[in-house]
Amino acid sequence: MKNIKYTIYKEGEHYVAQCMNVDVSSFGSTVEEAIDNLTEAVELYFEDNENVVFFPIDNVILGDKTINA
Repeated sequence: MKNIKYTIYKEGEHYVAQCMNVDVSSFGSTVEEAIDNLTEAVELYFEDNENVVFFPIDNVILGDKTINA
C-alpha cells in the first residue's frame, strides 16, 4: 500500500486531480469523482508499469505568487 498526495483544481466544468508522487492525473464532475478516478488511474498505472519511480512526499505546501509574464 502507498499513500499518495494529490492536488485538485477546477478547469472549466471539471475538477482535475493530479498525483504528486507519479505523473498521473484524472478528472471528474465533482471533487469526489476526480479523487475516485485518480485513485483508479494510479492503481492501473502501478499494474501496467513494473519500473515505476514513486516519489514519497511528506508535506505539501501550496503557494500562490504573481510573476511578470
